[in-house]
Amino acid sequence: MLYRHYEDLMGGHSFKPIQYQWVSARNISPNAAAAVIASEDQQFYQHFGFDLQAIRSAITAYVNGGRRLRGASTISQQVAKNVFLTPSKSFIRKGLEVWFTLLIEIIWSKERIVAVYLNIAEFGDHLFGIEAASQHYFGIPAKNLSRPQAAMLAATLPNPLRLKAARPSSYVLRRQSWILRQMRNLGDTRNLDAL
Repeated sequence: MLYRHYEDLMGGHSFKPIQYQWVSARNISPNAAAAVIASEDQQFYQHFGFDLQAIRSAITAYVNGGRRLRGASTISQQVAKNVFLTPSKSFIRKGLEVWFTLLIEIIWSKERIVAVYLNIAEFGDHLFGIEAASQHYFGIPAKNLSRPQAAMLAATLPNPLRLKAARPSSYVLRRQSWILRQMRNLGDTRNLDAL
């Protein structure tokens, strides 16, 4: 959030307030957790912060002619990056991300990690956290998000400044449908009500 203000300042833009409200885990719909896990990190409950298969796959795709190295970040890595680091790209920052990810995985439960992720994720321009997004897009508290609403929000997460939940493109609608299918396929691998 601070980095967003820094970007505004460096870009010569006027001050724009951040829409944000932290909510406790019990005030987040289990649908929101299921949607981001289905969308962002389907091995979330099986790995210890790093999805080695996804990392290997991303490297293989790049070595075999991919134009750029695609991301293989887990939810835990994204929490480490967003809570403790800036989005800059360097080997030092990546090393710190690994360190913080390991600490998060050791100290926090998986339920805590996903709750923090949902509270800090950016869902639109200057719009952070599941509660602010739920209120902004649907006029309801995050604890009342339905499966389709949660999937719509998760569908924007690869690039919430370009992908809009308010005016979803055909790509976002296809992604929402895919996330809903993945949510059904994954089933209740964990008691998401434990959030």
